[in-house]
Amino acid sequence: MPGKTLFDASGSAGPALGLRQNLAQFMLLVAVNALVGGTLGQERTVLPLLASQEFHLDLYTGALTYILAFGLSKAAMNYFAGTLSDKYGRKPVLIAGWLAAVPVPLMLIFGPSWAWIVAANILLGISQGLTWSTAVIMKMDLVGPRQRGLAMGFNEAAGYLGVAVTALATGYLATSFGLRPAPFLLGAAYIALGLGLTVLAVRETRHHAKAEAAQHAAVHSSAHAGLTTGQVFTLTSFKDRSLSAASQAGLVNNLNDGLAWGLFPVLFASAGLSLGQVGILAAAYPAAWGAAQLVTGAASDRWGRKWFITAGMLVQAAGLVITASAHSFAPWLAAAIVLGLGTAMVYPTLLAAIGDVAHPAWRARSVGVYRLWRDGGFAVGALLSGILADLYGIPTATAAIAALTAASGVVVAVRMRGDDHA
Repeated sequence: MPGKTLFDASGSAGPALGLRQNLAQFMLLVAVNALVGGTLGQERTVLPLLASQEFHLDLYTGALTYILAFGLSKAAMNYFAGTLSDKYGRKPVLIAGWLAAVPVPLMLIFGPSWAWIVAANILLGISQGLTWSTAVIMKMDLVGPRQRGLAMGFNEAAGYLGVAVTALATGYLATSFGLRPAPFLLGAAYIALGLGLTVLAVRETRHHAKAEAAQHAAVHSSAHAGLTTGQVFTLTSFKDRSLSAASQAGLVNNLNDGLAWGLFPVLFASAGLSLGQVGILAAAYPAAWGAAQLVTGAASDRWGRKWFITAGMLVQAAGLVITASAHSFAPWLAAAIVLGLGTAMVYPTLLAAIGDVAHPAWRARSVGVYRLWRDGGFAVGALLSGILADLYGIPTATAAIAALTAASGVVVAVRMRGDDHA
């Protein structure tokens, strides 16, 4: 088991690890990640409708190009975020992520063509990759191995509750003031606040990881402490059973999230639901996802990662099946909650599973590789669900993604080791 050697509460062997010892900085980083999530949430309700109603994009594959652009740029930045944070420190990378987001609301508000919206999402993906990945890494640095699932639960809960609250708020803003500019002014406020907090109050955490590495008892042998970035990529993506199983599950998880983000608001609106109802449904899924992670992350610390992930993928598949077969607000609301609960079982647990196996010396890079695959799922999901929806309709596309999600859960059950949790 990794992480059996811990610093004592006094931190005499180096920086103190643990949630209690680093509570102020930990909660500050939780707040920062809520703002990161809110910056993403400004798009969840409004942008799919903007594509159809203002830019008159008829084909789903064309309308979903913004998710494709977002997924590719975020996946790439996830990969580089780990390497950059190891080389230059966590805080500079976090600041760079916020700076990349500054032009996004202005481009969404004033963009005269769909190309501007796609370009804004390239910048948003860069920002989200740098900020969210670094927030994950910094929390892992602070808490040490015993509370990693709890830390990831708090991190992801804050981020996706930020998404949910903002999706709901922007739905009501769009109802009252139109699709532009009011919803995106909220995103601009989040960016300004997040950048200010990061510059003025967030402290560097890389020394915590170095201190943990000095006493780390890894799943791998000590020879694995000095891996190159290429070796970390190969190990995380393919060679290590647990790391590779987590990587494919992360990809499929965000594949179905790309479907939910890009096509569900269009499905709901085409059924005659009001913009307010569409906003509620767009918010219910990340709200259930966000809130439940406060429980699921900590529970995986106690009971292990593998079966939480497997069950969560199957619950997600059930939520997608309900969505595909429903035709009205109430069952769609139930489906959104089921989908969110399944995602909550998976999301922090996958991150914690990566942290369990990866040596602290290359954990940030391994997290980056995992998040490369995971957020590459947005791009795959945009392409696959868009093509299927154009050919067969949104319900059929949703059912096909449900089957793929269930199959991914089976892969985790077969491939992931069951004894890697702290």
